[in-house]
Amino acid sequence: MSLEVGKPAPNFEAKDQNGNIIKLADFKGRKVVLYFYPKDNTPGCTAQACNLRDNYDALQKAGYIVLGVSSDSEKSHQKFIEKQNLPFPLIADEDLKVHEAYGTWVEKSMYGRKYMGTARTTFVIDEKGNLSEIIEKVNTKDHTNQILK
Repeated sequence: MSLEVGKPAPNFEAKDQNGNIIKLADFKGRKVVLYFYPKDNTPGCTAQACNLRDNYDALQKAGYIVLGVSSDSEKSHQKFIEKQNLPFPLIADEDLKVHEAYGTWVEKSMYGRKYMGTARTTFVIDEKGNLSEIIEKVNTKDHTNQILK
């Protein structure tokens, strides 16, 4: 299934850093920023998370819930949140079900070596649960402005 702006966002159920179940359906009536990133505590992912953290008040004022998703474990997410003082939950998608639903688990290439990994992508979901924007060229240091533009 290819995801398109205006179409329903795939529903999901997954655990956050504390083992709490997060369901997209629970946020019906709210706007959601669902951002997929490759790895906790790496330079680009830290820059992106900190940009969202530093602008969290503006995102909340605009009515957004922020959810980060990576294939890291709950424990890894807990350390990342603590170290960077992140005010939003991170989904531990170790079984890659959320990645697969959103098409963000892809073949990548570095130094000629091919491997599977996360395509850094942000999905902005409207109050009705539809995709209002898909940001594939994420500016990690200025990501909030890409969302709030």
